Formats: sequence, C-alpha cells, structure tokens
Amino acid sequence: MDQKAFTSALESRMPLIGAWSTTGHPVVLEVLAAEDFDFLVLDGEHSENTIGDLATGVRAIDATDAEAAAVVRVSGPDRAEIRRVLDFGPAGVLVPQIESLAEARAAVEAAAYPPEGVRGVAGGRASGYGTDLASEVETANASLATILQIETAGALDDVEEIVALDDLDAIFIGPADLSARLGVFGAFDDPDFGAAIDRIVAAAHAADVPVGTLATSAEQVDTRYTEWGVDYLLAGTDVGYLRSGASTYLDAVDRATEE
Repeated sequence: MDQKAFTSALESRMPLIGAWSTTGHPVVLEVLAAEDFDFLVLDGEHSENTIGDLATGVRAIDATDAEAAAVVRVSGPDRAEIRRVLDFGPAGVLVPQIESLAEARAAVEAAAYPPEGVRGVAGGRASGYGTDLASEVETANASLATILQIETAGALDDVEEIVALDDLDAIFIGPADLSARLGVFGAFDDPDFGAAIDRIVAAAHAADVPVGTLATSAEQVDTRYTEWGVDYLLAGTDVGYLRSGASTYLDAVDRATEE
C-alpha cells in the first residue's frame, strides 16, 4: 500500500489493522507483512533502531508482495528527524510526545513541503533519488499520512485544537504514556483515564479525523474497538508475538511432560 492508498484508507475510516515492530529486523518485517496486516509501524522512539535500521525496514516492507504500508514512529517532534525519515519514503510518520498545540502544529508543518509547511527539499529515496523531485514536492503533502500521538496532559488539554490542524491525517492514543501522565499507569478502567479517552475520541470524530490506538493483548482488541470507539488499531507487537509463541510451546511441553 503506497502513501496515497494508506492515507485514503485512513481518511475513509477503513478498519485498518497494523502491527508494531520494535526489533525493526527485515526478516521480522517480511514475516509480518506476509500476515496481511494493513500497515506496520517501525519504532524509532522506544527501540535500538538507528535511522539506517528504519530505512532498511521500510525497504524490506516495500520489497514484499504484501499490501502492508510502512509507517515510522520518530523519537519526538523534532523537525530534523522528521525530515530525515520522510526522505527515505515511508507511507506515514507517527510523532509522539506532543506536549501542546504549538508542538503539534510544528510537527505537522515539519512533515509538509512549503507553502503549507517547512519540510526541506532533497533528492532522497522518496523522490527516486531526485528523478521525481518535482512530482514528490507537488504530491507528497496530500499523499503522506501525518499522525500525531495524544499521550500527554498538554496534548489532552489542546486536543480539540490539535485535531483541527490542516494537513493532520490521524491521531493515535498512546495508552501507556497517557495513563502514566494522568497518574494512573496501566489502570485503563480508571474513571479519569476513561474520561480522557472519551474526550480524545469525541474531539477526533467531531473534526472528522481518524483515531487509533494499540492493543497489546487479544482481549484488548474488542474493548478498544467497542468501548473506546477507535477507527484503526495496532494489534500487538513483534516482541509480544515472540513471547506469546514461546509461551504457548512451553505450556505444551509442560503438559506433555506431566502426562
């Protein structure tokens, strides 16, 4: 799925299902892409991935026959990092640790070419190493998916203004950080956390902006669709899949050896 197709799918509120990768290894990404996920997020915030690892990961996903789109989470709302990531051509960029409307606006502008934004122009992979530079500058603002995480008290305070920003394509609720910032880490049934989720989802839908989140267990998938009301979902992580698979086999060994 290329940039335009992924962004169009987001905006049409298709129930997109993604997977999260902190390992960023090309083999892992190829395997996950073959499982028919709609998109894969490569993590550049809470991982050991370098900018080169992220670029290799995007290439690995793009090289498969699967339809999965490659999305990169940068480490924060840093203009230079956003620019470097976009130059190697992911379908979308996910920006965490937004603390205010001002930071949200700066992140969106960093992902857009002038006159809408301040993204620098260069002949990287996204423009065919310069061969399609004019086309890239003309079309990228409309085709690239710019997604902001809502996970801080500051972003929550400004969420109604954030979702109204031009060139913002979607928001993403970071449940772990949001609950920690509210002083109720991991207590997803806490009333204050629930009220925050309701406010974020209501603001996004009022502005016709898609909102998604992460489910780290199969049990959370139904809850986050039906109770939280999100439009798209990251259904697990590569490390989580690895641990779950290993645990399943070890449980089977334990049962077999006890018989």
